Amino acid sequence: MANPANVYVVLRAEGVCAVLDVADGRLPALAHWGPDLGVQSLDEVVALVQGGYTHADNNQVDETIRVALLPEHWTGWVGRPGLSGSRGGADWSPRFTSTAVRLEGNAVEGAADGPTLVEASTAAVEVDAEDTAAGLALTLTVELTAGGLLRSRARVTNTGADAYQLDDLVLAYPVPTVAREILDFAGRWGKERTPHRSPLTVGQHVREGRKGRTGPDAATVLHLGTPGFGFAEGEIWAVHTAWSGNHTHYAERVFTGHQLIGGGELLLPGEVRLAPGESYTSPWLYGSYGRGLDEVAHRFHRYLRSRPQHPDRDRPVTLNVWEAVYFDHDLERLLDLAERAAVLGVERYVLDDGWFGARRNDLAGLGDWTVSPDVWPEGLHPLIDRVRELGMEFGLWFEPEMVNPDSDVARAHPEWIMATGDRWPVESRQQQVINLGIPECYVYIRDAILAILDEYAIGYIKWDHNRDLIDAGTAPSGRPGVHEQTLAFYRLLDEIKAAHPGLEIESCSSGGARVDLEVLQRTERVWVSDCIDPLERQEMHRWTTQLIPPEMMGAHIASGRSHTTGRVHDLSFRAATAVFGHLGIEWDLAQASPEELTELGEWIAFYRGNRQLLLGADVVRLDFPDDALIANGVVAPDRSAAIFAFASVARSAVASLGRLRFPGLDPTRRYRVVPLDVGATPSGLHPPAWWDADGPRSGVVLNGAVLASAGLTAASVDPDHAVLYRLDAVD
Repeated sequence: MANPANVYVVLRAEGVCAVLDVADGRLPALAHWGPDLGVQSLDEVVALVQGGYTHADNNQVDETIRVALLPEHWTGWVGRPGLSGSRGGADWSPRFTSTAVRLEGNAVEGAADGPTLVEASTAAVEVDAEDTAAGLALTLTVELTAGGLLRSRARVTNTGADAYQLDDLVLAYPVPTVAREILDFAGRWGKERTPHRSPLTVGQHVREGRKGRTGPDAATVLHLGTPGFGFAEGEIWAVHTAWSGNHTHYAERVFTGHQLIGGGELLLPGEVRLAPGESYTSPWLYGSYGRGLDEVAHRFHRYLRSRPQHPDRDRPVTLNVWEAVYFDHDLERLLDLAERAAVLGVERYVLDDGWFGARRNDLAGLGDWTVSPDVWPEGLHPLIDRVRELGMEFGLWFEPEMVNPDSDVARAHPEWIMATGDRWPVESRQQQVINLGIPECYVYIRDAILAILDEYAIGYIKWDHNRDLIDAGTAPSGRPGVHEQTLAFYRLLDEIKAAHPGLEIESCSSGGARVDLEVLQRTERVWVSDCIDPLERQEMHRWTTQLIPPEMMGAHIASGRSHTTGRVHDLSFRAATAVFGHLGIEWDLAQASPEELTELGEWIAFYRGNRQLLLGADVVRLDFPDDALIANGVVAPDRSAAIFAFASVARSAVASLGRLRFPGLDPTRRYRVVPLDVGATPSGLHPPAWWDADGPRSGVVLNGAVLASAGLTAASVDPDHAVLYRLDAVD
């Protein structure tokens, strides 16, 4: 065995500090994760580590329990272990010894007379460990990224002579005992990311995703904070499991007083069996610390924006034809829609479901990825050529992981359908799942997509995934295949992107059922929800931006009557909601009135003129006790400008909401605040006097401290209407 590691590592970036204790050959433990404490000397770090030890109480193990990133049962920890598995019932409680530490790939040598202290900014730390008796090796990677985001993952290798069955692998971060309130999300189709709060009590708060995809009800981000935390107040520690298959988030408080939050992949029985020499790598577990939910969100956003592949802020105005034509693919109608869109300033045109095989409805053809000669006798060329002549990019819908039983591919290869035992899974949407874990099936799907992309000038794919994975096994054994399906999906995206550099892909999964940071390493946009009702979208946008920035959030203006709720809304409310994301249209423009088209053009022009701010700024959301209001804004990183929206979503019990605040500004700078007149006047508008203080719609000038603390009297509007404001620094 190599000499045990004896190192302390201090990582710090953007106000966050992580102190990693790898002393005495133990697995790394987070001695501190939170605000930067300013510790610099080895003595200070040792004191910090020792100051966190808890004494052994009666009826506990005789040694201090030290909880590692991968919690270990042998230490006396009786909470959830980080690693669960066995070799036919043996080697189920490994005792790892750390043998090496690397910083950015370079070995860190321990001192002969004691621990070594290493300090760095945004950097990756790797710790190797082994248990020779159990026949297991482990590498833990911990990284502090741009934005001050902490992330970690583990790779376990079977070094024994027999197969090792891995049942579970989770990583966990310690959280101080002042944090006792949980916030995570639930939801359903058409109403994704609904917030839920609960107290943390002794035991586990576990959120499992068993849908084979992230899921509309996914926890998304699990927060643990000081009671009553909000968008601007309270200390919060949060985690996100970056995985698009089955997964776990959890928070745990045990009788010893320890509190953890963590997560990992949820493995089905027997899904991962490691042969000698084989390894398993866990998903990244991301952690975000902040004061207030906005700061927690900003760390995710800044990390995503720091990546070289992140989309720029000039996100093209997109028209998707689904709610305009559904399966009725008539060339003349689609060309007319393209002409109308181009006049309005649309920059991307997306043809949705129904262009391939026998896909005239949702009963047949899924999986036969060839252009239908019945509907498109000249192929897609006439439509694509005209769309590009009009100055728009062309996009196309696919659902590569799904198949209709009534399809040529399912009839030819029934063994490609994911199933277990001697039965097919129960159908959903007349669909089954095609098994990308089978090499021949993978090649068929990949080559079919590449053939379309090679023939046509396509710059964008809307990638859908419209059902959960049930009984998702691999024929003929029926062994579970969700893990391999998820990895094959990632590989498929990577291969397609490599073959077509510059191609953008939207992650759509029955709407917003595949929104996670691992799919977003390969996609530029998510579809928030199939529900485009602006009243529902107000809340969904508010909470989707807890993980992703606005430029990655598809937000469309639909027809006046919502196709999913039946509600009717004025265009001004639909547009005022959608412009705070990646703007699009999902509306039969031939049915719009001339007045509506004029107003729609104004909103598109507003978005195009302000998208650098709308899509490149810091998201700011307001805590307000009256449920009649949803308020949010975007503030430029240099605090020079901002746009806020105050949306009335219900009738208040009082006639006036009083003063509304504008947080996130520079308190020392002065700003002119003016109402934005875009499109039609909101219904029921009663403007306050300050709107016309220096002339019609001239607004008022105040410093950022006044605007954030005292605010300005709200304008009254009817429910389901919004008022927008522009703020510009004048000094």
